[in-house]
Amino acid sequence: MQLNNGFSWHWSHHTYEGASLEDEWNAKFAEYEKKYHQEAAELKSIMSGELPSGWDNALPTYTPESSPDATRNLSQQCLNSLAKVMPGFLGGSADLATSNMTLLKMFGDFQRDTSEERNIRFGVREHGMGAICNGIAVHSPGLIPYSAIRLSGLSESGVIFVMTHDSFGLGEDGPTHQPVEQLFSFRAMPNILMLRPADGNETSGAYKIAKLPQLKGTSVDAVSKGGYIISYNSSGNKPDLHLIGTGSELEIAEKAADELRKQGRTVRVVSLVCWELFEEQTEKYKESVLPSEVTSRISIEAGVTFG
Repeated sequence: MQLNNGFSWHWSHHTYEGASLEDEWNAKFAEYEKKYHQEAAELKSIMSGELPSGWDNALPTYTPESSPDATRNLSQQCLNSLAKVMPGFLGGSADLATSNMTLLKMFGDFQRDTSEERNIRFGVREHGMGAICNGIAVHSPGLIPYSAIRLSGLSESGVIFVMTHDSFGLGEDGPTHQPVEQLFSFRAMPNILMLRPADGNETSGAYKIAKLPQLKGTSVDAVSKGGYIISYNSSGNKPDLHLIGTGSELEIAEKAADELRKQGRTVRVVSLVCWELFEEQTEKYKESVLPSEVTSRISIEAGVTFG
């Protein structure tokens, strides 16, 4: 297709103008680097997407003796731990920071005159919030916002979307605040890792990749495999039944397994925290978790069962 001269001039003009502005910015940054070497080095690492060494060691870990808590509260612990060691970590909420627990406690609100702060007040406009986060992520690989989800996936922009109140066990706001059907929408979107953590360790693990008790057997590192064995009352690899759970329903799976084991059944409980990551594992690993010859499987998750 032949473009007319006016169209070509219009866009080439912007190209030249952009190149001139970039040269001007680079010259200013060179002067800044001479005066503020440490700050300039930090800015360079943010712009390049380089994470601080050992950043994941800042994530909290939990034991079965840890106090029960909602994963949104555990999520805030992870967010604040990461903000201490990652200078490019920032985010906010669509007017619900105190409810979905996304507030970075050691920082104030990001405003025109307080650009060093990291809490963004998006207002009651979720779609606008998603678009802003996508723009922040595209601007620099080292700026990691958390908050147009599908467009973020298609763009591979690396935005962390923090979803809360997805359990029917949380009832004070009624069914309008229990959007369990969105789980399946996210799983169907391209380039989206939909992680549904069950407790503190899995929440930490979700951030390492991206009122509940700490469950025995959960692991921060195992989350990276997408699915793993929580408990099993046999040494072989052929249980009578698989119980597969995610999120707050994983505890229900564990309690059901305990009752079945009392009846003499061999039951394996599997946390399938992220379908997409589990599918990327080797066939050998997937067989070790969910052997294909065992067809008795029950998934325990709110919403319509499929997959």
